[in-house]
Amino acid sequence: MRSLLFLLTALAVIGSGFWAYRENYATQAELDRVQGLRQEIGAARERLAILRAEWAYLNRPDRLRDLADLNFERLGLLPLRPDQFGRVDQVAFPMPDKIDISQPIDVTSAGAAE
Repeated sequence: MRSLLFLLTALAVIGSGFWAYRENYATQAELDRVQGLRQEIGAARERLAILRAEWAYLNRPDRLRDLADLNFERLGLLPLRPDQFGRVDQVAFPMPDKIDISQPIDVTSAGAAE
């Protein structure tokens, strides 16, 4: 009986060692994957910063003004003037729909009759 207990204990130790070995390699693989994802995120953020800088460079007001002047014949773009802006009270907002109440229904006497 004792030898069976020693055999089962040895198998349990070998099994737990095998499990720990597999978990260690799985953990290392996941850590490598996380490191790769972090590098990809860093590269994407770097590309995004470059794209934002390019967008800001291309949207400079003086550059856009020069482009509008060069393409005036095709586009007909004019510079904005202060008198082209309006006030909020000048905006014509749509009127809300009116509810038709030409045939009212009496709900107080309908519930009391029962």
